[in-house]
Amino acid sequence: MIGYLLLSICLFQTIEARHGVGKPPPQRKWMTLHGGQPEVIASGGYSGFYPHSCLAAYDLATDISIPGTILYCNLHFTKDSDGFCVSNINLQNTTNIDGLDPKGAKTYNINGQDVTGWFGFDYTADFILQNVTLRQNIFTRQGMFDGAPIVRALQILEDKYNKPTRIWLNIEYDTFYKKHKINPEAYLLENFHPLPEFISSPEIGFLRSIKPKIGNAKTNLIFRILEEPAVEPTTKQTYGSLVKDLAMIKSFASGILIPKEYIWPVNHARVLQPATSLVQDAHREGLSVYASGFANDNFLSYNYSFDPAREYLQFFDNSQFAVDGVLSDFPSTASEAIVLDYLLNDYTMYSPLIISHNGASGDYPGSSDLAYQKAVDDGADIIDCSVQLSKDGIAFCSDRPNLLRTTTAATMFMDRATKVPEIQELEGIFSFDLTWSEIQSLKLGKFVTLLSFLELAKQKAVAGLLISIKNAAYLASQKNLDVVATVSSALSNATLDKAPKQKVLIQSDDSSVLLKFKDNPSYQRVFYIYEPISGAPAQVAQEVKKYADAVFVHRDAIVTSIDNFCQNFTNTIPAFHAVNISVYVGILKDEFENLIFDYLSDPYVELATFNSLKVDGFVTDFPATANMFVRSSCATQGSPYVIRPVEPGYLYVAPPPITEPPLLSTADVVDPPLPAIAKNLPTQSAAGSAPTSGPPPSPPAPKSSSTSSVTVGAEGFILAAIVALLTVFT
Repeated sequence: MIGYLLLSICLFQTIEARHGVGKPPPQRKWMTLHGGQPEVIASGGYSGFYPHSCLAAYDLATDISIPGTILYCNLHFTKDSDGFCVSNINLQNTTNIDGLDPKGAKTYNINGQDVTGWFGFDYTADFILQNVTLRQNIFTRQGMFDGAPIVRALQILEDKYNKPTRIWLNIEYDTFYKKHKINPEAYLLENFHPLPEFISSPEIGFLRSIKPKIGNAKTNLIFRILEEPAVEPTTKQTYGSLVKDLAMIKSFASGILIPKEYIWPVNHARVLQPATSLVQDAHREGLSVYASGFANDNFLSYNYSFDPAREYLQFFDNSQFAVDGVLSDFPSTASEAIVLDYLLNDYTMYSPLIISHNGASGDYPGSSDLAYQKAVDDGADIIDCSVQLSKDGIAFCSDRPNLLRTTTAATMFMDRATKVPEIQELEGIFSFDLTWSEIQSLKLGKFVTLLSFLELAKQKAVAGLLISIKNAAYLASQKNLDVVATVSSALSNATLDKAPKQKVLIQSDDSSVLLKFKDNPSYQRVFYIYEPISGAPAQVAQEVKKYADAVFVHRDAIVTSIDNFCQNFTNTIPAFHAVNISVYVGILKDEFENLIFDYLSDPYVELATFNSLKVDGFVTDFPATANMFVRSSCATQGSPYVIRPVEPGYLYVAPPPITEPPLLSTADVVDPPLPAIAKNLPTQSAAGSAPTSGPPPSPPAPKSSSTSSVTVGAEGFILAAIVALLTVFT
């Protein structure tokens, strides 16, 4: 516990230096009950990161959330009637109490259900406050900060700057506590002067009892509604039936706190259903509506594209209603959603390019027609095509030549499975071993030829397009396919090779490929650096400059993380900017599993971090999220709420040594010249159209070298088929 306290002191001093009280957002009319902006309610503080209800969680919530954020305490009691904040009446999973008193487990009937565990009211306040510590009770979250002391409700009346806070106390089991000679109502009336701004309970009897006793206090009494089948202790009716009688609820409460699914139902397929009329009905009765159950690391409806801010926006501003507040484990994301909602603008300041990765591949199968259309609709500046070739020379867009994992190839062409060590270690079914008609028979969505892609880019008038070329040397030497010539011809036929209105980017991890496009000043050449690096010596950066105008690096080439916490920013961006090379970073994804802990399961924090480091482009599966960020003044100083970039070591300092990736070397940059193509290679009249000559020659017989393609044996077919079928159909 001592170590935890020391860490917390250092952290809070750092936070104090970083964050001041922001100015309130501009005034606007919301569709809430009284027209004000929705409230942000921090559930147990910032419980998405720290253990629920610890002091660090409450302090982080006030520091990085919108001014006026409300601190929510789920109030429970000791044997001697002292109140403390904890997420559950059963302390077993939320604290270390089972280790302190291994034989202390008891069983109680709580609201008709037998619950076995450890309970605060079996212990004195001295024992609870001096010995028991909190731990993260959602085991998919990191537990680095377990060991935080229990917090009394009275401790959060002021923040660490000794300024008053806004408090919400939830009395969860009034009837049960009274049976054990503990009176929550008396505790509130005797200890809080004035009473907290919000008091809630899922028990009607408690709210009816305390209402006449609060007098002129500006306290909002809120009826907390639980899941529909649960039974309310006073009336013995289900919450699902009680919520239909809003006039009755108005007789003892000024508002309701209700699971978000009552408002926007989500079906078993995680698809959003039409909204209910609950919010409008409650507002007509004069009831405020606060929605609960928000967390960035929940499995969100697919309608939100894994973007937690979009879920909040669905409840704040949907042209029908706005809830009056949200109870969230991640209050900073709720805060940014409020500001994102009305600070969208046409930006004129510096902003990174938004470059799609296989279109909007976070929402639709990558490189499909649907993915490209959504990328355009979602505001991508640059749409991309990673060019693959069929056996008969048709160029099309696909993330990889191996079709085994992304299509139904395993069900139709397992006899074509081969190993190609130059491309990947495992066997696959590769596009260059299938004809275009065979590829079109696979299920993906709709395959997009390079020709169709170029036509789409011109028709939609996007700012630019990116063509990615990989495996050119292998295709030339082993398959007699010239991907460079195919791309060049397609761009020429589309009149994109001479002073095009749209920017054309040519990307490759092979410097010899980029060299082929050097003589056309209309193209920007992008060198793809797959491996993590920590920077580039000046002479190596100059070597890159011979081949490329920009580099595309992965996130770990910019942010060094240990134990999934940011520890350092590399010198990659400054090294390339010093020689006037742009830096694009990717692949950015909204799913919280792809984010280091510092980003608080929020893709906007990652975007803000890279933006602060002056990257020149975001390569993303979710262009809509990047577009929302760059169009919002949330990304700029002077905004009423600024999305803060992370600082290395701010949340956690890893023990030394901190090992960084190697520097880029000349050997990583310079590739051998591309091999020649056989003279009888068919050429295409346009990428995506049929070859002008007859069928291509058969590829040369496999060499004895271990680097040549090898056909998989029958046993491999069976195993690969099983794996592939599981991949495709699960």
